[in-house]
Amino acid sequence: MSAPSRPAAGYRSVFRPGLFAGQVHWVTGGGSGIGRCVAHELASLGATVVVSGRKADKLERVAAEIAEDGGRCATIAFDIRDEDAVKTGVAKVLAEHGPVAGLVNNAGGQFPSPLAAIGKKGFEAVVANNLTGGFLMMRELFTQCMETHGGAIVNMTADFRNGMPGMGHSGAARAGMSNLTKTAAFEWAHAGVRVNAVAPGWIASSGMDTYGPAMQPLLKKLKSAVPLKRVGLEAEVSGVICFLLSPAAAFVSGITVPIDGAASLGSAIFPLPEASRSAPFDGFHRAVVPEVFKG
Repeated sequence: MSAPSRPAAGYRSVFRPGLFAGQVHWVTGGGSGIGRCVAHELASLGATVVVSGRKADKLERVAAEIAEDGGRCATIAFDIRDEDAVKTGVAKVLAEHGPVAGLVNNAGGQFPSPLAAIGKKGFEAVVANNLTGGFLMMRELFTQCMETHGGAIVNMTADFRNGMPGMGHSGAARAGMSNLTKTAAFEWAHAGVRVNAVAPGWIASSGMDTYGPAMQPLLKKLKSAVPLKRVGLEAEVSGVICFLLSPAAAFVSGITVPIDGAASLGSAIFPLPEASRSAPFDGFHRAVVPEVFKG
């Protein structure tokens, strides 16, 4: 595997250097998209980062990037939908790296479809990806580590507050994850474990390029429905996640933070004026613009 070219500068985090020094943080789905960005920011802040996912080659590329930038990153490949694999994977990471201070439950996936066209197998696969697998990761890290050592968990949901037409299976799973976050925050608080979630809206991430040609024209129009008149950046999600993992959020638990440029608010009968003062936070030095948004 050839080494990636060296970027002009490192990650431009708003947080103080060394914020997570001496800590181990785990990012599921860390081989691409938002998870890759979060892994980079955590490593830039001093954490030893563990990235996991199903494809070892993607994880190794991210680990190589982080190493080139001067950070520490380990990889482990397994399927979070497999309960035995999760148990074994968590035990292996703890044995090799010690207690995990933070879990970013980022792994997931879905496909666009109206409800009437979703079969039982497809529905259950999306729920397993976006809810059941996340639950297994939370449970195993709690029982094997955080119940004794404390820690922080940030779960990934989505902009589901007004339903998710065209992705009802994902909306159901993501809403379930938000509710699961509340329950875990209450039940695990005694152990010094905080559990929160983030709900990104439309983010310019590599996941945008996984949708077929029929979706491309719609994706290009997304920003017109956002009051800030743009889509978000991966670094704008990562920054919120890092805050929720940080000591500054020591009294924050059980919430889901929307990161959607106010797209989930308002009404179709209230016109959106043009916006010109929304300045993106472009902190990720290795960010790649999705093909659909180029040109």
